[in-house]
Amino acid sequence: MAAPQLKSAMTYDSDSSPLIAPEPRPGSNLPEFTVGDLARRLKRSIEEEFGFVRVRGEISQPKKHSSGHCYMRLKDDTAVIEAVCWRGTVAKLAVKPEEGLEVIVTGRMTTYPGRSQYQLVIESMELAGEGALLKMLEERKRRLAAEGLFDPGRKKRIPFLPDVIGVVTSPTGAVIRDILHRLNDRFPRHVLLWPVAVQGERAAAEVTAAIEGFNRIQPGSGRVPRPDLIIVARGGGSLEDLMAFNEENVVRAAAASAIPLISAVGHETDTTLIDFASDLRAPTPTAAAEMAVPVRGELMAQILDDERRLLACASRAVEDRRNRVEGLARGLGDPRALLEGHAQRLDDRAERLNLAAASLLERRRTRVGELAAKLRHPREKLAQADQKLASESRAFDAALRHAVTTAGGRFDRIAGRLSLTPARVKLADGERRVADLAPRLDRSHAKGVADKAAKLASLGQLLESYSYKGVLARGFALVEDRDGRPVTRPDQATPGLEVNIVFAGDAKVAATIDGGTPRTEAKPEKRAEPRKPRVVPVQGTLF
Repeated sequence: MAAPQLKSAMTYDSDSSPLIAPEPRPGSNLPEFTVGDLARRLKRSIEEEFGFVRVRGEISQPKKHSSGHCYMRLKDDTAVIEAVCWRGTVAKLAVKPEEGLEVIVTGRMTTYPGRSQYQLVIESMELAGEGALLKMLEERKRRLAAEGLFDPGRKKRIPFLPDVIGVVTSPTGAVIRDILHRLNDRFPRHVLLWPVAVQGERAAAEVTAAIEGFNRIQPGSGRVPRPDLIIVARGGGSLEDLMAFNEENVVRAAAASAIPLISAVGHETDTTLIDFASDLRAPTPTAAAEMAVPVRGELMAQILDDERRLLACASRAVEDRRNRVEGLARGLGDPRALLEGHAQRLDDRAERLNLAAASLLERRRTRVGELAAKLRHPREKLAQADQKLASESRAFDAALRHAVTTAGGRFDRIAGRLSLTPARVKLADGERRVADLAPRLDRSHAKGVADKAAKLASLGQLLESYSYKGVLARGFALVEDRDGRPVTRPDQATPGLEVNIVFAGDAKVAATIDGGTPRTEAKPEKRAEPRKPRVVPVQGTLF
């Protein structure tokens, strides 16, 4: 498109209001413009000429500013155009700007005088052809698969017969009617419909909110039951019509669902990214209803067949056990005959036991008599022991006299050599030993008594210093109950309690606690009495 020619008849201010063109300089017929005037003239010219344009190009360097605006470049093989999408428009875009994505944008051209550049203000964005769309989907699929969202190990098992089925689809389409009709034919279940838009800008956000909303329902939390299974369904359509089910937020919501999820989007040949994230993919919404519940008639027939087979198996097992018991019974003898034989043996053993006990007792009695006859009388044994003791005593006396005689002779020979008689030596030695023992005994006894007396006096003084009587002597008193137990806490002094007040010298005064407020009385002045020196008694010796 040819660039518009500049009109020099007038200028414009910042309000786009016309201004009078400047006077030409003497000697020249060209008017002079300021930089701002020229920039405003260019801005207005471009906006008037390109007020609505559609541009096809590849997105380069998309950047979302903290203010919410999105800045990018659109390029092709020959040129690059700066583009901006304001914050209010970014949320409404049908396609999220991504690097290398080929799109067709609709907007208006304008200029940015602060940088002397022209830029495209984007108002809508769509993918440029099916090839670009498939490229974007393939890239998104590869990125989500790398995160593990399509891992078969994380898929949950579909319940065999769910009580409540949640359906996410359009309430006005034929999909919900097909699902309800198929469920009624196979096995009627309680169905919860979460109405959503299945095409357009709002579709992805509503489908995501529906899946997350079903998962937020708590079991037994209210009148709305929690589904046991979720079916996300939509009829067939073009790739652009099914784009809502390829959005990243929808795929992540399906992968994060704690409730098993069946995806039934499009026809059998249609494949969306939610099919890879769901726990089970159904080729059509009708097939999703067939996968959700079994056929009631077939299930009942199978149950009846299993019941018949179970009864036949049980009857056959009982019959086999009966035949076996009867066969074993034929090999057994008559229980009465067996019991009678054992009873007779028991009687025989009992009789033999009684006879054996009497015989054993008689033998033991005879044996005791025989042993008793062999025993000697105690008087005889004592007499024998006396005789033996007398004989041994006589022998001991004889041996002692012989030893003394022998020892005396030897001692006389030794004493003769020392010119001493045996009697004098023995007597002198004995007198000396007796004389030494008496003083030693007196000294030892006196010392022991003195040590014990000193220790007793020390302990008495210590006990006297620990005694409470010393405290009473300083003007204090002791309160005791009538049993002699001291009253040491206020909770023990209950009103009406009879007590004794003990003073110094073991003087006691009976009193009764009344619990009243004590009266304040003037205390008479006491003369200072001279303090008597404390006399510590000293215990004397006992000897």
